[in-house]
Amino acid sequence: MRGPGRWWRRQSKPEKVETYTRWSFHSFAVVEFVTIGIMTVPLGAWPGAVLLLTVAVHVGVCFVTVSRALDWTRGRRPQPVRLLWTLAAVTSAVGLSAMGIADGGPDSESVDAAAGGTFGAVMVIGTGIIALGVRGRRRVFAIPAAFAAGSFVVAFTRGAPVGESLFASTMVLFGGGLIAFTAVVSVWLLNIVYELDEARETRTRLAVAEERLRFGRDLHDVMGRNLAVIALKSELAVQLAQRGRPEAVAQMVEVQRLAQESQREVREVVRGYREADLASELAGAQSVLTAAGIDCTMSGATAAGLPVAVQSALGWVVREAATNVLRHGDARRCAVRLRISEGRVVLSVENDGVTEAGGGSSGSSGSGLAGLRERLAEIDGTLEAGPVGKGLFRLTAEIPLPSELARSESVAPVRSMSEVTP
Repeated sequence: MRGPGRWWRRQSKPEKVETYTRWSFHSFAVVEFVTIGIMTVPLGAWPGAVLLLTVAVHVGVCFVTVSRALDWTRGRRPQPVRLLWTLAAVTSAVGLSAMGIADGGPDSESVDAAAGGTFGAVMVIGTGIIALGVRGRRRVFAIPAAFAAGSFVVAFTRGAPVGESLFASTMVLFGGGLIAFTAVVSVWLLNIVYELDEARETRTRLAVAEERLRFGRDLHDVMGRNLAVIALKSELAVQLAQRGRPEAVAQMVEVQRLAQESQREVREVVRGYREADLASELAGAQSVLTAAGIDCTMSGATAAGLPVAVQSALGWVVREAATNVLRHGDARRCAVRLRISEGRVVLSVENDGVTEAGGGSSGSSGSGLAGLRERLAEIDGTLEAGPVGKGLFRLTAEIPLPSELARSESVAPVRSMSEVTP
């Protein structure tokens, strides 16, 4: 059981919904085979075996149609038009075979009941599964209407009264229409789940792109003016040098000064980008995780009063943990706690929905976790990460505080992420 369980946990939410939908419709075919197998007992050895064999063929075609139709709805293959017509033909053939056995088989009520039940089950299941491979409400519900009309014709031509023929066709219309409606709703829900998952991925990519744009704007603001002045002064120096004027040296000295100043300003921009603010990262993490449908809560102490180096390191921990909660596992809840205890500041990030293959809030390996450990080691901090229970993963970062802050541990508790927003 470990193999199937591990495979199921590795699936994403949309993949789990698709698997559930696929096997729900497969189960209709299984129920058809089992039910008809029980009903064919009164038919005797040869009629029952022949009918059961034709039903097995029908069930096999239903299985293939379900898989191909769902693949088509997800855009993985063309619409299985020929297969849909094949299933319609097989459904009609099995239904007519059941009626033929009822007419030519032993004359008993049990045989008539078994043949009639077989006819109805095959018509209802076949109609509903054909609807999986069709788009448009009118086309979908035209399928059970067509089979219901055919059922009326078959029943009436066999000599059944009009009332019984109408009853048989109504049952086919109702049963087939119900499964067809189930098919429409199931495909609709499946597409919505995939679209929501794609929207969450898009939000994550947009957040990264927005941060890159912000960094690009900062670099443009810093370098734009200096580069323009450097270009002008370089051009002026070239013209002066061509004329043998000594002022060219002064212009190149000014170009050198501007280049050094620009280099210093770029380093400051990069340093500001790398030194993450803890309060901002906590608020940003909640915003991103909440947008992705994950319940994110924060408790403990505020970030106010912590040294800049400590805030920067812990901010990177929060940033990396939030990013990996989105990328790995199937989290529904994430809890962040910040506390000061025994002269150390402790930040823990715990999330559920961990899979064996996906890892937790920071994964079990990779450059992200190693980079965090290196960053924390520079200020004597430590990082621990690993599973703490069934489906739970916890990342804990500890950093020692300076002696004057370690002696003063009176920090204000917070109840929501908004209270730590700068």
